[in-house]
This record gives sequence, C-alpha cells and structure tokens, in this order.
Amino acid sequence: MPRSVVTQLMFEGKAEEAMTLYVALFNGSVTAIEKYGPGEHGKEGTVKRAEFTVGGHYLACIDSPIPHAFTFTPSASLFVECSDEAELDKAFVTLSEGGAVLMPPNNYGFSRKFTWVSDRFGVSWQLNLV
Repeated sequence: MPRSVVTQLMFEGKAEEAMTLYVALFNGSVTAIEKYGPGEHGKEGTVKRAEFTVGGHYLACIDSPIPHAFTFTPSASLFVECSDEAELDKAFVTLSEGGAVLMPPNNYGFSRKFTWVSDRFGVSWQLNLV
C-alpha cells in the first residue's frame, strides 16, 4: 500500500512561477521547496522539488534538468469545483491568460457553468460551478 499519492507537475524552469500562481489563485500554500544549488545536476536556483496545496489538494512540482520533447496533455487535468460564479470567472481569466481555452465558459447541460483551459505553462484545468 503506498504511503501517499500526490499529483506531480514537471516543468522546465517555470515550476516556482506556476506554483506561486496556483497557490495565490486557489488560496493554497507552499509546504516545502528545495532548489538546485551550485554544481548540482539542475540549473542553479530552479526547483529541485516543491510541495504545495491548492484547494486542499496536495501537489508537487519540479524543474526537470533534462529537456524533454513532451509537455502536459489536456487528458490529465485538475478539476476545480468553484463555489460561486465570481470564483470561476476569476480562475478562468487568470488561467486562460497566455494559455488556451479548450471549452469556453458555458452551461453544457451537466453544470450551470463549466470551462476547460490550458494555462500558459501547459497545465490543464477544468473549472466547474457547483
């Protein structure tokens, strides 16, 4: 039995920027951060590993020291249950800025208001009004 399961996000030099945005937007907190130092495998000052929460969900992120030919895919996304329309609208504006709107905010029949966006870092978010 695993000790825990945490969503891990891998970036290339943008981990701290992304984590800071998510924590601010969803009233979360950074619980741990370790950065690469001089002479280590990753670029000095980038995130070796960080842990944080958003909306009570635990996540971790890293800045990969190895360039990759892949990034995030919308088929894996963070699903956020927004408590009111203002919260959904603010999250939509913030996350879609510099990103892509996969499904614009609308009533799709399964929710009063729903939207799906990919943020400027490539992370996919589904925002749902409960």
